[in-house]
Amino acid sequence: MGTSLTPEFWERFVLLLFAAMGVTIVLTAFFDALALRIARRRAKTPPTPPTAQVRPRPAVKHDRTPVRH
Repeated sequence: MGTSLTPEFWERFVLLLFAAMGVTIVLTAFFDALALRIARRRAKTPPTPPTAQVRPRPAVKHDRTPVRH
């Protein structure tokens, strides 16, 4: 049961191929612009100030003797 590919098939194939390519390009451009807008918005926000003053760590006492000499 061999079927040949008719000219109507190729016309529809090319039409669907270009339609799929167009949709892909438009969606890619849309999501790229959306990601760029989000990245720029995050870059504009000022850094958050520290809520509390950081206290220095206490000095460490070395009361233990080393295992290896």
